Amino acid sequence: MGVISYFNKKKQEQNFKTAYEKYYDTIFKRISYLTGDMHAAEDLTQEVFIKLYNSPPAHDNIAAWLNKVSTNTSYNYIRDKKVHEGKNEMIYKKEMDNVVSIEEVAINNCEVDLTKKVLNILSPRDRMCLLLKFSGYKYSEIAEVIGVDKNSVGTLISRAQTKFKENYLNLEGRGE
Repeated sequence: MGVISYFNKKKQEQNFKTAYEKYYDTIFKRISYLTGDMHAAEDLTQEVFIKLYNSPPAHDNIAAWLNKVSTNTSYNYIRDKKVHEGKNEMIYKKEMDNVVSIEEVAINNCEVDLTKKVLNILSPRDRMCLLLKFSGYKYSEIAEVIGVDKNSVGTLISRAQTKFKENYLNLEGRGE
């Protein structure tokens, strides 16, 4: 390092120290006011002064430069915080949609158990008709599986549904 650059470096460090001592409190208060967060203001104020140390302005109006940089830094912090909070809120809502309460699980288990009991009460042909129908099979496929004419499948399913409903309501009413 040459003599001139050494003195320039010393002068730069002295200028930085003077600016830091003179403007730190003002910049801290400004950032604290803009962000509403004292803890963040401490970090952001340090960030502003690090920027001043690493790349000082080409002009002599340090106060104006510090005000501009501190304002931009504060607004960036606020924007990033809102984005982060928005993402957290979205994740929270998404997770809450996926959460199933214990009560819901218990009710679903009871309904599944009741449905199984009712299906077991039905005749094998009625049970097969309903299971195939609600599994997405077509009437022609159901007719082939249970060995009846395709035209009679609709009637068989309708009767099986009526029997299922009666048995379901009957068992549900008894608390089974």
